[in-house]
Amino acid sequence: MISKDLVKISDNQGSNCGDSSRVSVIDCTVDGDSSETESAITSYSLTPGGSRVYVPKNVDSEHIPSLNQIFEGLDIGYKFYKNYGRLGGFDIRKTTEKRDDQGTIIRKHYVCSSEGFNDVDFGSLESVNGKNGKERRTGSRRCGCKAKMVLKYTSGDRYYVFSFVEQHNHPLASKTGRQFLRVSRDMGISSRNFVFAAAKANIGCSKAFGLMKEMVGSYANVGATLRDFRNFNRDLKCFVGVRDGQMLIDKFKVTKETSKTFYFAYEVDSEGHLTKLFWSDVIGQRNFELYGDAVSFDATFDTNKYNMIFAPFTGVDKHDRCVTFGACLLSKEDVTHYSWAFDHFVKVMGRNPVVIITDQCPAMKIAVPASFNSSNGLVSSKHRLCMWHIMEKFPAKLGNRLCKETDFMEKMKTYIWASHLEISEFEEGWEAVIKEFKLESNKWLLDMYEIRSSWIPAYFRDEPMFGLMRTTSRSESENSFFGQFHKQGDTLCEFWLRFQSAMERQRNETERLDHESDSFTPNIVSRWFIEDDAAAIFTREIFYKIQEEILAGCLDMQIKRMSEEIDGVTALEIKDVKIKDKVFKVSVSRNHAVCSCKKFVMCGILCRHAFCGLKQIGVTKFPRSLMLNRWMKIAESGTSSAALSVSEDYLKMEEVSLKITNMWFDFRQLVNKAGVHLEKLDVVHQTVLQLTADLESSNEHAEFTKRDHLAAMVGEQPTGPIEVLVPNVCKNKGNFFKRLISDREKAINKSKKRTRKCKLCSATTHDSRTCAKRQKV
Repeated sequence: MISKDLVKISDNQGSNCGDSSRVSVIDCTVDGDSSETESAITSYSLTPGGSRVYVPKNVDSEHIPSLNQIFEGLDIGYKFYKNYGRLGGFDIRKTTEKRDDQGTIIRKHYVCSSEGFNDVDFGSLESVNGKNGKERRTGSRRCGCKAKMVLKYTSGDRYYVFSFVEQHNHPLASKTGRQFLRVSRDMGISSRNFVFAAAKANIGCSKAFGLMKEMVGSYANVGATLRDFRNFNRDLKCFVGVRDGQMLIDKFKVTKETSKTFYFAYEVDSEGHLTKLFWSDVIGQRNFELYGDAVSFDATFDTNKYNMIFAPFTGVDKHDRCVTFGACLLSKEDVTHYSWAFDHFVKVMGRNPVVIITDQCPAMKIAVPASFNSSNGLVSSKHRLCMWHIMEKFPAKLGNRLCKETDFMEKMKTYIWASHLEISEFEEGWEAVIKEFKLESNKWLLDMYEIRSSWIPAYFRDEPMFGLMRTTSRSESENSFFGQFHKQGDTLCEFWLRFQSAMERQRNETERLDHESDSFTPNIVSRWFIEDDAAAIFTREIFYKIQEEILAGCLDMQIKRMSEEIDGVTALEIKDVKIKDKVFKVSVSRNHAVCSCKKFVMCGILCRHAFCGLKQIGVTKFPRSLMLNRWMKIAESGTSSAALSVSEDYLKMEEVSLKITNMWFDFRQLVNKAGVHLEKLDVVHQTVLQLTADLESSNEHAEFTKRDHLAAMVGEQPTGPIEVLVPNVCKNKGNFFKRLISDREKAINKSKKRTRKCKLCSATTHDSRTCAKRQKV
């Protein structure tokens, strides 16, 4: 009857989907045989009562338990049965055990995970259905399966197979489904290390899972699922938990023991919550000794789950790249917290920077002069404000029409950004522009003019290295760099690991630039021997800047007057063709040069006017008095040896790290030699398995648990009372949920939104529902 109906439906629809002649009927009544569909998955047989019994197939006999088989311990027996389940397509679990009077396990049961039944509480189901919200739907695999292996104690640590039931009452996992069994999913040491290493590079679990698949060939070979990767990341955060602050401080203490010059300081509030943290390692202190003449300081946000602000102390190294001296985590942006961080920075470095540049933060305006002063016999620092932040405010304070539709900004920038102007020239130019555009009464411009000595380059011409940084762009670059590693949800332990990873990349980049400067000779474009001398002395990046000055000194200068040599000094008046109405006065000798532009004083790089003068008197060697150690290839040779002292434990850690690196390199070379030849890859695989077996059978082998691995990654959990509690969630002006948005930013964001228009008349004041044209119709 049903077949006839199917035929009718097929005829009516013009298809053959209902043709009963095309419906295959599978006969499953033959004892010991399996259906065509299920034969590819598992084999089953029928009991006299008609029940199906499933037995794993295609499993080598050496992997199948047998009665009276001996195991050297319960763990070995458990691993053997677990491997059998992985090959057979079923999960296992530990269950009943029996002990003797001494507490020794004399009988242990390992069963299929489908053993037993789940008790269903219908009353709880009704209460769940009555709840508001989406509930998680879960199922049960338990169906009363009797498959099991029972081990019984003999002597020593040895156990034998007392009972073994091979038959299951449920279908077994297919070949493609076995990768999702729990016995097949093992987040081993290598997998955990990979997820952890990826996290330090700011690679999430999903991307790490994809990378692992590409490394091992397929998702089935990963040995875990994406959920397992995410669960490990969750377990890592749970392992830290409320001990976050204490574990980080303990890690700093351990680092202090391995490197005596590592410095850190912290403070807690009245309740014990961490509020301030500062640190600087041995390399950061050495870098400050070399490049600490100019420091940029700016805070960044959203680097940890507590919303503490992260503020690195940044400088410029010999390659003209950003270098980090130290850093701090602060819970507030006020004078107290900034002063505390600045005081510890001066304490560990031993001196004040020549100049420190920040934005116009009111707290920093008070904290910088209070901390970087001469009270301790040190030379006080000069506080310079970021020019970029001030220039960005011109349109908002003076209006877009004035700044963008007139030449006001062009004329102002001529005097503001010029570093070759004298103070009097700047002040005259400023007053002239203000008078031209009738802005004498503008309060904001008057305020900026009052503090002109803290941001206009003309006021820093006589101070050494004050022109090295004019904006906080170095700090902005550093914040962007660290943003590649940090995440908003990081714990403090994770933050520290990511910070270390970021510093390793920064310092590895410095090593690369050192290698390139030492190994490669830049092209010489002039015939002046002083250029060859500079190429051998300075780093490549600095040499290119000096080369530009040399070429300009040879090609773009006009000598207006040249005096006779008096006491070895020749005076010249030089006109730069690229600068209008400006003549520079230069005094040169065989060993020295001085120019009225004072670029060498401000930046440590000799200017083009001085090179022009040196060429006129026939100097062929770079004057040693005009070489700053901070720009030379051998800059590090001038550091104190005490700054590099580390303990033997630290050197041992470095040696172990180098050994592991070499091992990985050798293993990759071995795999590359094997290529795609299965026979060679089998030899490599068998050798690795043999080495693994040898290490496991060694007496020194100890079980490395998941907890031990987590402790090795982020540090041991404190055993005693927690003295440093986790920070309270901070609320600072830079956090994403409380950042103040200006009217200008609101207008810009609004302009980016797509404007809705009426479909009938294209007006933006209404839509088609309220359009007057519709009402007329």
